[in-house]
Amino acid sequence: MELKEIYDFLDTISPFDTQEKWDNSGLIVGSFNSKVSKIVLSIDLDEEMIDKYEQDTLFVVHHPLIFGKLTNLDFSKYPANLIQKLILKNQNLIAMHTNFDKSHLNSYVFKEILGFQIDLQDEFICTGYANISGDDLIEKIKNSFGLPYLKVVNKKESIKKVALTTGAGASLIDLVDADCFLTGDIKYHDAIKAMNQNMMLIEVGHYESEKFFAQALANVLKSLNISVIITKSKNPFGIF
Repeated sequence: MELKEIYDFLDTISPFDTQEKWDNSGLIVGSFNSKVSKIVLSIDLDEEMIDKYEQDTLFVVHHPLIFGKLTNLDFSKYPANLIQKLILKNQNLIAMHTNFDKSHLNSYVFKEILGFQIDLQDEFICTGYANISGDDLIEKIKNSFGLPYLKVVNKKESIKKVALTTGAGASLIDLVDADCFLTGDIKYHDAIKAMNQNMMLIEVGHYESEKFFAQALANVLKSLNISVIITKSKNPFGIF
């Protein structure tokens, strides 16, 4: 299958032109006329994945390998070292970042992982009625994301509405209409703001909130006549 055919399908289900202006989703490495033998899905690309799979592999990842200004290619440093390996192995790379957040990932995590019904969905925010205690919500999130503990701001006794943004969504606090907001990364000053606005805020972790990317996209790719492999990149943070 040609890469262009796969790219066009991805663009149909999650248009690349809906990505944020600062984003770099789309074709990162490769050529539209390349032949693709299989698709490998992951949050991020790493050296082990490149070494494991043969040429003509298309990696579709969540986070763009080239993100921001790239002024040189020093093959001893990231990300140039991975770009060099991709080129030498004739492999291809597409990123689906904020466009996929909007079209699939946030709603998938909210509905399929947490089991909530979406009553309102903005670009990045899913909101639904929950009618759950604060303690039960915390346990539900721990179980759903496989977390031993959570960082919680302004824990409430009762929650009627829950909102979620995967990844780094704390900057969206002012747009959230819910008793509790779940997101990946929370800065200290975001926590202070939430506390003063009487909002319960729960940090689930950036990796943890987005680790379902491959699973969500694989469900959509079932209609393509090509092998699709789900693989997990390493969480850069360890717990000790």
